[in-house]
Amino acid sequence: PDPMINLGRRMASDDTERVIVIESVRQRLRHLILVDQVLDLIHSIGNDQKELIRNKARNESNTAAVDLLINTVIKTPHHDGWFMEFVDALKNGGCQHAADYVEAKFPDPTEEADNDACVLFIQLMSPSLLDRLKTSDVCAHCFSEGIISKEDKENIEAEEKNSGNRKGARALLTRIVRGRPGWFSTFLKVLRDTECWPVLTRNSLTLFLADSILSNLLAVLCEPLLCFTDGTDMAAAGGPKRADIVLRDYQMDAARPALEGKNIIVCLPTGSGKTRVAVYITREHLDSRRREGRSGKVVVLVNKVPLVEQHFSTEFRPFLKHAYKVERVSGDSPLKISFTEIVKKNDVIICTAQILENFLDNKDDEGVQLSDLTLIVIDECHHTKKGEVYNHIMMRYLKQKHKNVQLKKEQKKTVPIPQILGLTASPGVGGATKMDKAEEHILQICANLDAYKIMTKDNGQHKKDPYKQIASVEARQEDPFGDVIKKIMNAIHIHASLSPTCDLGSQNYEQWVVQKERKAVKDEDHKVRVCVEHLRKYNEGLQLSNTIRMWDAFGFLNKYQEEEMKKKVAPEEDEPIQITDTERFLFNLFKENKKELQTLAGQPQFENKSLSELRRIILHEFTSRDSARGIIFTRTRCSAMALSQWIQENSKFSDVGVKASYVIGGGDQSNVKPMTAAEQKDVLNKFRNGEVNLLIATTVAEEGLDIPQCNFVIRYGLVTNEIAMIQAEGRARAEDSSYTLVEVKGSAVAEKESINEYRKDMMSKAIAKIKSLSQDDYDKRIMTLQFQAIMEERVRKTKKKQKDRKSSSPSEVKFTCRGCSSHVCNGDDIQIIENMHRVNVSPHFGKLFIRKENTSLQERLLDYETNVFIACKICGQRWGSMMLFHGLEFPCLHVKNFVVAYNGKKISNCTRWNELAIQFPALDYVHHASQVVQSSDDEDTQ
Repeated sequence: PDPMINLGRRMASDDTERVIVIESVRQRLRHLILVDQVLDLIHSIGNDQKELIRNKARNESNTAAVDLLINTVIKTPHHDGWFMEFVDALKNGGCQHAADYVEAKFPDPTEEADNDACVLFIQLMSPSLLDRLKTSDVCAHCFSEGIISKEDKENIEAEEKNSGNRKGARALLTRIVRGRPGWFSTFLKVLRDTECWPVLTRNSLTLFLADSILSNLLAVLCEPLLCFTDGTDMAAAGGPKRADIVLRDYQMDAARPALEGKNIIVCLPTGSGKTRVAVYITREHLDSRRREGRSGKVVVLVNKVPLVEQHFSTEFRPFLKHAYKVERVSGDSPLKISFTEIVKKNDVIICTAQILENFLDNKDDEGVQLSDLTLIVIDECHHTKKGEVYNHIMMRYLKQKHKNVQLKKEQKKTVPIPQILGLTASPGVGGATKMDKAEEHILQICANLDAYKIMTKDNGQHKKDPYKQIASVEARQEDPFGDVIKKIMNAIHIHASLSPTCDLGSQNYEQWVVQKERKAVKDEDHKVRVCVEHLRKYNEGLQLSNTIRMWDAFGFLNKYQEEEMKKKVAPEEDEPIQITDTERFLFNLFKENKKELQTLAGQPQFENKSLSELRRIILHEFTSRDSARGIIFTRTRCSAMALSQWIQENSKFSDVGVKASYVIGGGDQSNVKPMTAAEQKDVLNKFRNGEVNLLIATTVAEEGLDIPQCNFVIRYGLVTNEIAMIQAEGRARAEDSSYTLVEVKGSAVAEKESINEYRKDMMSKAIAKIKSLSQDDYDKRIMTLQFQAIMEERVRKTKKKQKDRKSSSPSEVKFTCRGCSSHVCNGDDIQIIENMHRVNVSPHFGKLFIRKENTSLQERLLDYETNVFIACKICGQRWGSMMLFHGLEFPCLHVKNFVVAYNGKKISNCTRWNELAIQFPALDYVHHASQVVQSSDDEDTQ
């Protein structure tokens, strides 16, 4: 072979490896690169792209800009020297630590973990440091000590000169923590020399710093610099000790039965320290077993991925790391070793409940048994009910518990089962309207968790509830923008011969549309199907115009129309995608009314009055308090993002010190791009340290997430159930807090809130009634409910087995396109990867679809994802995405995009594969890989 060809192949291989390394450390680079110091040093990036990256940094965050910078750098084709240009830019731009990671010069894992702890510690201390730092003095010392670069120094001094000492201090801290490991002790020495050292408590150090770091600090500082509240210094105290956990009286009262080994539910209001109680119980449980010469194994279960990292980094690890091994596992975890191995090697494991459930299902050596565990902590345990993963785990527990009773009678060895600890702020009433039903609902949760007691605060121990008010506004007298949307919707009704029986813009109308869409898909009535899809978006636009700016509602509708039209554009080499007469009618209908909608959206006199009331409340909160910090809860992701933008663009808010951002969910069920766990964490950290003081959130922030104390909460036209209301109220934890509900008169929002208040009161009375039962009566009721649950589970499993026996073979199942009813494939063409991903393996399938770039995935790639989705070649309906599996590419199908037919029956509302009683075969990887290799060999021969 030509030597130049071989050289080219080696260079391409090197480039691929470099890209893999960069992608593997992307999360690190997000926090280590400062875009404004690096960008101008990368000359291969064009000016237009540089401006896009700068705008990303200005309008969103440095983290978002780093992502765009990395995407630009690694984009193929690569020019010669691209990699070294990037590395040199990082080094010369003061980001040497980032350059180390890019060059795969990874620090020792212990050193890396210690450095992460140092960064976290500085972040936690930043409010105190910002007030104490003499920026110019500290900056000069840091430069002379070599822990910041000359460019860092110039940028910090410029920030101080232009924006004051506090902003300069923030710029200094931002740059300090990006340094190579070892900066921390030098920085502390600088703080001492400049007399800027903050007062610390023993807990503030031992909670977040490993023993090795503290020992090194003592050696570096050589004097009792670290003062404690009890008057001792660290040297006198004999070095670092394990962190003390001090519980308040009500927390200790709640924990007491668990300390005796009993199963309990700890029911304390949001912000009352439930998790801290769980950490204390966990430590006492492990300590007592260790004293008895027995090992302990604790699993902490959560129902949301962000809670894994939160509980690990802010509660369990800081308090337990000195004596026990603590680890976390979730879908976002970097760990690649087996979950079973993680359980074996650690004392405390924090994970999502589904992960434990998956491994309890595993019957081979890779599985985990309940008998391996000695304590299970279940966070947000009110979700332990029928159909929920918590309940699946507890059902195994209850079955074994009652088997043990029989084994004991037969004088046989029983199987160990773990202690159970449930945590919740509110068990709710399950939609009950009467006291006995509320009591039954709570008892059922107690039974599911095998709780000996439900532990609450005494009435006299409750903190003062926030001041609660309802701000009602009149509906708009004139709504020309909404009238145009309704005119469009009525034109669609006529075109599709539809006669709705409910008000446009209402929740009932949305439900009506969903029912019509399902029927149309089943009937293959594509005229009605595509019409109701558009009607659903117009209805959402109408709802948005009543809560956010008309301009935002217009933007939402315009974006939807653009996306739908893009679906009808095929790649150049493919055949044109058909556009039906109905689709052409719908596109033209929006086009005809677009200019009028755009004009009306810019006329503020027609804005909804809710927005004006919200503006008044926000301004009042920020002008009547010394330090305001609040949350606005809203219904949709779109409205959360739009409200955040509205506040950021309004100078009246910035004049009174409002710094707003939004936090939304991480699921993919919405058309709006979800937030990653890292993005959520970044926003909440900013809220915690004061960079953001007004959070606009969807319901993701109501439950579980650790959000700092707020002094006001606003629910903006959003009411769900009594549990959500209690969670939201609990966010207003500070003294003199307020809780405001903004509603439009006649919207029934206030009435729903009143119902929730009634249910909240009924829940408190039901809990009190349950607590007043004698232990014998309580135990009997719990036992009855447990046996009922076990019998119901047995019946359900029997029915499932019967259904599985009758399940269709794959060959009897047919899939048709949801968009045009064209035949797509049979079940024989589908195989399953890792018991999860259904892929079409037919060699002819590729002729039926087109490939399109999925821009929303560019920054969210998983190991198996590509940024390409597949769509019907005829109508443009999305079918799924391309996926990579061990180097092979497969089209992965999403069942919600198809109409499934088997046994002569059509299913139009199937959203998950597990809803189909069909066993697809596992992917024959060897067969497909050998075909690819053979094909490649044939090409080489030719």
